[in-house]
Amino acid sequence: MGRPDPEEGQLPAPVKPPDGGWGWIVLLGCFVITGFSYAFPKAVSVYFKELMKDFHVGYSDTAWISSIMLAMLYGTGPVCSIMVNQFGCRPVMLIGGLLASAGMILASFTTNIIELYLTAGVLTGLGMALNFQPSLIMLGTYFDKRRPLANGLAAAGSPVFLSSLSPLGQVLLEKFGWRGGFLIMGGLLLNCCTCGAVMRPLDMGMKRKMGKAQDKYEAKEMLPIGGKSEEGISTTDGTKKGKKAKKKTKKGKKLLDFSIFSNRGFIIYTISKFILVLGLFVPPILLVNYAKDTGVPDTEAAFLLSIIGFIDIFARPACGMVAGLKWVRPHVAYLFSFSMLFNGLTDICSARASNYTGLVIFCVFFGISYGMVGALQFEVLMAIVGSQKFSSAIGLVLLIEAFAVLIGPPSAGRLVDALKNYEVIFYLAGSEVVLSALFLGVASYCCLNRGKKEPPPENNPSAGGGSDTEEAESDVQEAEEHSSDNHQLAHSTDNAVVVANEEANHVAEEQRGEGGGCPTGDGEVLARDGCNTDQMVERDSF
Repeated sequence: MGRPDPEEGQLPAPVKPPDGGWGWIVLLGCFVITGFSYAFPKAVSVYFKELMKDFHVGYSDTAWISSIMLAMLYGTGPVCSIMVNQFGCRPVMLIGGLLASAGMILASFTTNIIELYLTAGVLTGLGMALNFQPSLIMLGTYFDKRRPLANGLAAAGSPVFLSSLSPLGQVLLEKFGWRGGFLIMGGLLLNCCTCGAVMRPLDMGMKRKMGKAQDKYEAKEMLPIGGKSEEGISTTDGTKKGKKAKKKTKKGKKLLDFSIFSNRGFIIYTISKFILVLGLFVPPILLVNYAKDTGVPDTEAAFLLSIIGFIDIFARPACGMVAGLKWVRPHVAYLFSFSMLFNGLTDICSARASNYTGLVIFCVFFGISYGMVGALQFEVLMAIVGSQKFSSAIGLVLLIEAFAVLIGPPSAGRLVDALKNYEVIFYLAGSEVVLSALFLGVASYCCLNRGKKEPPPENNPSAGGGSDTEEAESDVQEAEEHSSDNHQLAHSTDNAVVVANEEANHVAEEQRGEGGGCPTGDGEVLARDGCNTDQMVERDSF
């Protein structure tokens, strides 16, 4: 089954991002997808008490539903990359939306906890993964200059949906029970298909314009030119199609581009992100129980997460705007390192908070730093590898992060059970985040200085990185080369026609010479057949 050009995951001829237009619709779709992907696993937790009663299981058993969702979201990154590179973003997102919805609908008919793991955990988690990664790829395709702002606005979907899905889930639970709530939530996930439908490939409109221009050019050129030249033009078109077919074959062979591991910036980013995830999610997971242990009432303890979410909503777009400034964007990796350092120091400084006021102050600063990290994490990765290799890069990064997600929070929970002390956990989590920030900042600085001392490497499209503008300029040069090749081929076709005519005349003269001169007949006919006037006069003298 062949794949059309506009639906390819890695575009063979990248088009310059419009930084607006239909891109705002794509941004809205990415906002919704990001909200569902990050908030849905947490919002499902409102049903856990009812599930524990119906299935006679413990809290840890029901908590595996959210853990499996997150594991599928992170761990299936390479699978998503392969599917995007093979079929394109839009078909993958449509399939993902159907799977996510089907998982929750089937979960409403389950009779044991294992079936819930397979439906709500595996199937829904896989569907959200197939939506999340392609939406980020399309966002990087449509935005270049405004990409930091676009990433910040899209990332704001997570706190917005978290603050809305949790109350909605509670209302559905009270009116329809957990089965009815799962069924309605499955219907809501069908909106992912709508978001996938608006992810129009950027080069589709451009190829239509180029096709119309080419048709006009061919029609104009075919009118005054004879059949021989038309054959030359058709030969030229055949050569161009052959080159394009070869390029498509080469592109299709790379389903997952491992050449990004030769990029030192990507290696630094991956290591720092692994260390970051080990401690980033621990404080918000343990915050409510920590507040309750310090004597804070249940309602006020739950309100702490709302404070983090409210601050996060405004922190992500604001950080995206700052990252898009001309004097900040070239150093966005250092801004990301600062945000991680800010987050880690917040965890360490709040470890000894013993009253509600101190916890509120912690939530304010944690919401700011957490929003900064969320807004910059994918912007930095796009800046390192470029939009053409982002589909493979994000898949591999999410796979590595999946191991950290499965190690960090569960290990923190076990330490709490063993030590009965939250203070040590906050110190440990903050130290891991600070370590990741220092590693990213120092390693990036060292590699940057080393890169300045080395001579600039030759432009190699397989080396990764590069902005979308540079890629578009290279495509313009390639198009000019094709046009010059076509001109040379048409010129050589005309020369071939002239040479062929001269050879035909030469053969005719030789045949007449071998046959004893020109045949007898009327002089006009002889002249028209190729005999000269001197030969005719000579025959009359005889």
